[in-house]
Amino acid sequence: MNSFRHRLRPVIGLPALCLLIGAAGCSSADGSASVVVPRPGATATKLCQNLDKVLPSKLDGLNREDPDPSSELTAAWGGNAIILRCGVVQPPKMIDPKVAEGGDPDAVAGGVNGVDWLMEKQDDGAYRYTTASRKAYIEVSAEKGRDATGALVDLAPAVKKAIPKGIAS
Repeated sequence: MNSFRHRLRPVIGLPALCLLIGAAGCSSADGSASVVVPRPGATATKLCQNLDKVLPSKLDGLNREDPDPSSELTAAWGGNAIILRCGVVQPPKMIDPKVAEGGDPDAVAGGVNGVDWLMEKQDDGAYRYTTASRKAYIEVSAEKGRDATGALVDLAPAVKKAIPKGIAS
């Protein structure tokens, strides 16, 4: 009878251990967001590193709380309320002629304090903004229901200082 109990314990303990490890792997101890880090070329990486040095500690009233994994190519404010990724690829809608003619209601181009942005409404209702006419593409995502125009105003000085005008390669 004792041998049966000893064989049963590891079987019950193993699923519980797997569940605990799985739950720990999916959560963040500090509540920060998890973000895919871009992999740009050397020139864009250097520009993005320069941007990281001049990004504001507060954005649209939210404190900077960098996402996981830690990278000079990503930043976040208010957990996952506003997430910045530098060195992303050019969005397909940026070169889509429908956008330039105003034919795509989910993508609008415009400028904020000297920085041009493509604004795209995502399937979940959130918005993504990507810089245009800069040597590196910067993507700013705002959680659903958040108006990020204040964040774009706050980001403009840093973007203008670190990322020169031009065409990203």
